Amino acid sequence: MSRVAELEARLAGLGSAVVAFSGGVDSSLVACLAARALGARALAVTAVSPALAAGELDGARAVARAVGIAHETIRTDELARAGYVANGRDRCYHCKSELYERLWLLARSRGFRALVSGANADDLRDWRPGLRAAAEHGVRHVLLEAGVGKEEVRALARELDVPSAEKPASPCLASRLPYGTPVEPATLALVDRAEQGVRALGYRVLRVRHHGELGLVEVGATELARALSAEGRAAIVAAVRAAGYARAEVSEQPFRSGSLNLLAPS
Repeated sequence: MSRVAELEARLAGLGSAVVAFSGGVDSSLVACLAARALGARALAVTAVSPALAAGELDGARAVARAVGIAHETIRTDELARAGYVANGRDRCYHCKSELYERLWLLARSRGFRALVSGANADDLRDWRPGLRAAAEHGVRHVLLEAGVGKEEVRALARELDVPSAEKPASPCLASRLPYGTPVEPATLALVDRAEQGVRALGYRVLRVRHHGELGLVEVGATELARALSAEGRAAIVAAVRAAGYARAEVSEQPFRSGSLNLLAPS
């Protein structure tokens, strides 16, 4: 049995499913497989909140159309949860609790039997408190359960012509804030504006790390030399300051996913 057939069989066995759908490559692959395995008994749902970066919803809608799955949005209010706003190391637990509670209400009201995420096997290697929230809500992780890691996710997405196969990861905007920095709508909007400004310069993989008045920009390894050139650095600093930061710097280290976890107290 091929890997695609194996994953489709896992999804078909659920009977019907709501896919927690961000539009990133992991959830896009699951949405594609669910559409193939379940047809009209699959629904992709994207959560909309101040923590969703600009352009992500449009991207999710485009992917859903391309893979042929029904798509809806819901509003989530993680900012009403004190644990999320406090931004401790368990922030993602509170965020995912909000998400999965709302998705389960939708699933039950519409007769869907399962709730499925895009978590993959490599997520077990990093700090992922959201997986605890998923376990509490009975969320199924078909990629993780099958031992599919990120590299294979992208390979399968390419095989199935999923438009987001090469899309860089884009987690919630709160991930740009060091643990302990309160999550506030104005801060999320500031980060979002700054990242849009840097992205407009042609950078594909980037983060603007929020450090009070300082916006610290990280870019991908393949783009770092350009960013650190005199011209590149000046353009990035100008873009970040135009977004509202008093100061801006370009990190001499390339972007690394989960780097803030390395700085957090245990």
